[in-house]
Amino acid sequence: MSKPIGPICNLDCEYCYYLHKEDLFPSGERWRMPERTLQEYIAQYVAAQPSDAPDITFAWQGGEPTLLGIEFFQHAVEVQKQVCPPGKKIVNTLQTNGVLVDDAWCEFFKSNEFLIGLSIDGPAELHDRYRYDKKGRPTFDGVLRCLKLLKQHNIEFNALVVVNRHNGSSGRRVYTYLRDNGVQFIQFIPIVERFGIGVHGETEAEEHGQENASPLVSSRSVEPLQFGNFLIEVFDEWAKRDVGKVFVQIFDQALSAWMGMEPSLCVFRKQCGRAMAIEHNGDVYSCDHYVEPDYKLGNIFDLPIVEMANSERQYQFGVDKEALLPQYCLDCEVRFACNGECPKNRFSETPDGEAGLNYLCAGYRKFFNHIDPVMKLMAEEVQNRRPAANVMHRLHAQRRNSEKTGAASQRRAAANRASVRRNDPCPCGSGRKYKKCCLNNSPRV
Repeated sequence: MSKPIGPICNLDCEYCYYLHKEDLFPSGERWRMPERTLQEYIAQYVAAQPSDAPDITFAWQGGEPTLLGIEFFQHAVEVQKQVCPPGKKIVNTLQTNGVLVDDAWCEFFKSNEFLIGLSIDGPAELHDRYRYDKKGRPTFDGVLRCLKLLKQHNIEFNALVVVNRHNGSSGRRVYTYLRDNGVQFIQFIPIVERFGIGVHGETEAEEHGQENASPLVSSRSVEPLQFGNFLIEVFDEWAKRDVGKVFVQIFDQALSAWMGMEPSLCVFRKQCGRAMAIEHNGDVYSCDHYVEPDYKLGNIFDLPIVEMANSERQYQFGVDKEALLPQYCLDCEVRFACNGECPKNRFSETPDGEAGLNYLCAGYRKFFNHIDPVMKLMAEEVQNRRPAANVMHRLHAQRRNSEKTGAASQRRAAANRASVRRNDPCPCGSGRKYKKCCLNNSPRV
């Protein structure tokens, strides 16, 4: 994951955990990856890929990478072509807030087959709560304009939705808004923000002054069960009509787990450690969420990327994710799907007081248990080489049979009540006379 402009951004989103990373670099730093660094990074990264990997994926993030201008990425693509081995394909992804994207950017994205990640938190009143520019102005209109341009130019893109305290109780609304606006690929990213983190970091004292405040996270952070319920709302809507039409990252990851395969996304894998981050100056860190001095692996001019990736420090960073799980997680029935999620969120305690529980545990546990019956049906379809979308027909048939069974049960109950006299014991088993119990609630015909 490359940060060619470091933490510099044209927005001032309240929950952004990266804006304050400017503090890691000298005052007056030039926030643009120099030509020499760009060439060295691309060459080393290509050389570090496994020989059997057909694709080489570059992930450009920020800050806001479009601040560098189209010319920067045009040049990056040319450098990639120069060093790309025969038989391999370069794939570029770019994450953006969308505000600066116009037709020229879209023409570049399309001609070079960029995959775009567009940050959008739902409809305007949900999106604009925390996502505004440096002057405090809302950004939704600019993001929606970008979404329409991406569709107009037939560019592949994902919607990146940060689930926070404000939109976290509107799962179905967020999902249907995006779906109805033509979004086919969606990622949900829970915001879990500790006190004092970021430019807008809250202090513990400020948070404690709020009603129902958590002593662990900021007022912007999604609550555990709130996040679980958010995902459940989305899943139930998706499973009714959108399987095979809309692709939600966490649902895809869950299906892999239910099919006996380890999820590919780092947060749900048993171990992590292969998703490092490189800053504009060539510094490499263990992870995008650990761009901190203690997790700096080195600089590409001092140590090759491949050596940093395979170093003992990075190996241990990945192993610790599994090794430090509390017993509560080891015994959990949905561990195979969650694996403790991201280590950055493991600052809660288990019910018996053991440290290292993921803050979002209750939400994930509720969600994964909720989807278990449907995931088993989907896994069965795929394992039998049938479309996963068949699950919608099976669920519809189950609902129809349930409705028929319920209607028949009601008819039998009505018939039973019709043969009961007023002073007979009530057939519901309450022990009271029929006239004092269910007679008053019987339907009138």
